[in-house]
Amino acid sequence: MFNEMIKKLKGQNKKIVFTEGEDIRVLTAAARLANEGVLIPIVLGNKEVIKNLANENKLNISKLEIIQIDQFEKTEELVERMAELRKGKMTTDEVRQALKRGNYFGTMLVERGYAHGLLGGATYSTADTVRPALQIIKTKPGSKIVSSSFLMRRVKDNKEERYIMADCAINLHPDENQVVEIALQSAETAKIFGVDPKVVLLSYSSYGSGKGEDVEKMTNAANRLKEMDLPYPVDGELQFDAAFSMDVAKIKAPTSKVAGQANVFIFPDINAGNIGYKIAQRLGDFEALGPILQGLNAPINDLSRGCNTEEVYKMAIITALQN
Repeated sequence: MFNEMIKKLKGQNKKIVFTEGEDIRVLTAAARLANEGVLIPIVLGNKEVIKNLANENKLNISKLEIIQIDQFEKTEELVERMAELRKGKMTTDEVRQALKRGNYFGTMLVERGYAHGLLGGATYSTADTVRPALQIIKTKPGSKIVSSSFLMRRVKDNKEERYIMADCAINLHPDENQVVEIALQSAETAKIFGVDPKVVLLSYSSYGSGKGEDVEKMTNAANRLKEMDLPYPVDGELQFDAAFSMDVAKIKAPTSKVAGQANVFIFPDINAGNIGYKIAQRLGDFEALGPILQGLNAPINDLSRGCNTEEVYKMAIITALQN
């Protein structure tokens, strides 16, 4: 799958900002991406620290663009623009202080068009990635929220499986309107990875077998999505076994066009989503790539603080493809 993605990216000269260039995982992945010609990494950090780290680990960083924030020649341009964007919410001094941090500085590079996207979070929280993105990049026209999804990937018996799970990292208790938006955003993410969306809204109930507010929320959201005449099938509310297993689907939802073959799974809340993807990752031996942020005006993505170099490498490719 990633070989196909790399082929698409080569020659496009996509520039991705890496906010934590002094982290060896990030630096190693950025160097590999640059040397393979996949994209153009812009790495933030102290130039001497990065050079020493590269020498110690025998990394070729000659193709990296390294920016040391306190030496950047166009800082005042960023300050002026961010102050305009945050007028009434941040003073110029507050803006100047914020831009000393990689997450804000990197986000402004994207906003100004110096880069196509940003990848951060190897050493800080999801909130620290999302906050500047919402304040500066904002959501796409028509989007009211930012959500997240995970690409779940497994090769079993020489067959590759790909699924999207959402929302597992951003929206704690999405309401009915937000569930609809998360489903729409996740279906678009699925297409990036060559997944023909078959969307299911999950619950502890299948077609009213259980009762409760959470069931009603997912049922109502599914009905609204069905009324949109989307170019892909949507169903719900369904239990996971009915959504995933054709044998169970024949019993619980025999008329469904999604049951038994769903590949985009929308959870009722972050508890279910976060627990669900991690069970699949640890017990099902799935590779979990994400969280992939959805609904923003530009590709901004978050890394897990427990990420490894390979995950940084792949998330950078995903970020570049979102543009």
